[in-house]
Amino acid sequence: MLWSLALLALLGTRVTSAGRTETQIARNMRDAAIAEAAADGAIDEAAFHLLDPSQRGWQADGLTRRIFGAGLAIDLRVENPAGRVNPNSAPPALMAALIRELGGDSRAAPSIAAAIFDWRAPGLVPSPGGAKTAQYRAAGRADGPSGRPFAELDELAPVMGMTPALLAALRPHLSLHNFGQVDPALATPAIARAIAKSGFGQPALDDVGPVVLLRADVTLANGAGFTRRATLLLRPTQDGHPFHVLNWESGDD
Repeated sequence: MLWSLALLALLGTRVTSAGRTETQIARNMRDAAIAEAAADGAIDEAAFHLLDPSQRGWQADGLTRRIFGAGLAIDLRVENPAGRVNPNSAPPALMAALIRELGGDSRAAPSIAAAIFDWRAPGLVPSPGGAKTAQYRAAGRADGPSGRPFAELDELAPVMGMTPALLAALRPHLSLHNFGQVDPALATPAIARAIAKSGFGQPALDDVGPVVLLRADVTLANGAGFTRRATLLLRPTQDGHPFHVLNWESGDD
């Protein structure tokens, strides 16, 4: 009888524990959903403010705006990518200079920059110091250049010579959505020095319209949070939506 009572008590404890765990999981899922919805709502609200010429206080100025809601706080930042370098259009000399400015290996910088160019460029012949499929195979690498523009910054990771530390250092200075020249007034000090030292700027691509980078960091009262990063083209779509979504990601850079 005592063994039976002990077994029943143990089973009851486990059932109670499992119930508490499932309840906590449900709460975590609910909090995550609330934070994500709040972040997405903040991005949409920012877009409409930016599209409204009467909202003069909303500019792509890089400043962080704090918004409070019911049991949550949102830090919203809007930036203009015109101050960043686009690895799809930047000449190798500029990329090499930027790598050096960010503390990369000075001797390896030209070959890494050439490999970035070769990854995005069609053809099988590498540029001086660069790398195409043959060089990747010789290095024992199964991957190789795609021969097309980078679709996201993560695609820089397998480029010959690129390291996680270097890519992390480059990220804040890069954008695939600066389709024009680098705006000196918006450029980071590292980019400004790289342009001055290399003597090369970034050629302009097609003028697609105003592009903004948005980041919404949501924090709930209990500490739960969510980060939404988006890149928007502030031009109506053919189906009548007021803006294009060029990029939509979650988490830190």
